[in-house]
Amino acid sequence: MLGDDAELTAAVLAAQDGDEDAFRTVYRAVHPRLLGYIRTLVGDADAEDVASESWLQIARDLDRFSGDADRFRGWAARIARNRALDHLRMRGRRPASGGDETELTDKPAESNTAEEAMEALATSHTMNLIAQLPQDQAEAVILRVVVGLDANTAAETLGKKPGAVRTAAHRGLKKLAQLLGAADKDGAALSAVPPQPGPRVTSVARPGVTHSRSRTQKEL
Repeated sequence: MLGDDAELTAAVLAAQDGDEDAFRTVYRAVHPRLLGYIRTLVGDADAEDVASESWLQIARDLDRFSGDADRFRGWAARIARNRALDHLRMRGRRPASGGDETELTDKPAESNTAEEAMEALATSHTMNLIAQLPQDQAEAVILRVVVGLDANTAAETLGKKPGAVRTAAHRGLKKLAQLLGAADKDGAALSAVPPQPGPRVTSVARPGVTHSRSRTQKEL
């Protein structure tokens, strides 16, 4: 383990010994990606509440955890997923569901479309596009690319086979690349339209969005 993974593993171990600063380090390292995953399940309005419930359980059960940074991310993602599904059940809602991928075999990534999609995952616009994917594909993309889980750990989180997760992630990234391409074409078309004369309108600036860098070192 090198870099961030080694630091996160050390911080988890220190947090288990009661180091509050170490727990804050763990939170800062994991929370942005975990929140992005929760948003794909419950939507923006409820994501922060579900994330808070998840971190309360993570803090409460931390002494039961055993493993390195990768396993911690997977463990935290399972807790978040369970809390999200509980939240949806309480409100009589269901996450959007895609087709069952468990019967599909592993497929290698094709061309560079998946890589291009992964590079764009740091933007909030792309996160919104992920929400348009079938649920199995959206979860697989978030867990593999954003949270940074390997196929086995992501499969444990989702209760599926690793091959099914790889396939769902591959299909999701391919579809995401298509959505990104369509969005880019729309933007280019709009920018090509010359400005039309009309009354001057004072624009109101929207609050900026802070983007977190996505973890893309795991290859599909």
